[in-house]
Amino acid sequence: MLSILKKEFNGFLNSLIAYIVLTVFLVATGMFMWVFPESSVLEYGFADMQTLFNIAPWMFLFLIPAITMRTFAEEKREGTIELLLTKPITDLQLILGKYFAALLLVLFALLPTLLYYYSIYTLGNPPGNVDSAAVAGSYIGLMFLAAVFTAIGVFASSVSDNQIISFVLALFLCFIIYTGFESIASIPVWGTYGYFISQLGIAYHYSAISKGLVDSRDVLYFLSVIAILILATKLVLRSRKW
Repeated sequence: MLSILKKEFNGFLNSLIAYIVLTVFLVATGMFMWVFPESSVLEYGFADMQTLFNIAPWMFLFLIPAITMRTFAEEKREGTIELLLTKPITDLQLILGKYFAALLLVLFALLPTLLYYYSIYTLGNPPGNVDSAAVAGSYIGLMFLAAVFTAIGVFASSVSDNQIISFVLALFLCFIIYTGFESIASIPVWGTYGYFISQLGIAYHYSAISKGLVDSRDVLYFLSVIAILILATKLVLRSRKW
């Protein structure tokens, strides 16, 4: 698995798409954090990073599918998937290697945003007047969110040999699982069941973790969704033997 992870991660770094994705993410979040007056921390007057944690999930909706769309689709298109599957590794090891390589790249994109925290920490009045627990919780929430979106992207890439189709499918699934359940729950016909429907979506659990309280139920939710998607990807790959 480690050899697959290393190969895939190096492949990302040698491709233009990785640098485009990282640049777009950092420039966009930086503009929302410091430049646009409607969301700028300098205009808002409060030392917090809520702007970043509000905009980052929507950026991930587009950027993570762009990263993961090539994981299996490119292998299928070039005809190298069969050669890869003949190597002495299991399907699960292959999937996890590609999954963690893509996730590592996404988490790598988050690292420079720590400079935003440092800047807000020093700009606070007095310096350090920032809710660090909430910031840490929000970063943990973003990492779990990225992990789920990456699992969705890898699954979507395994379904088709067309990268564009994989991108669109991953984008659609990420949108549905992030905000779709919350939108459905807001329909008044559900009554008291609306609350339970909203808990099926990522937005509910991401919001809970972002408050600085890392609940085991939220962590279990994210891990369960990731496991289901990994197993679904394995099932798609195994279907070649049917």
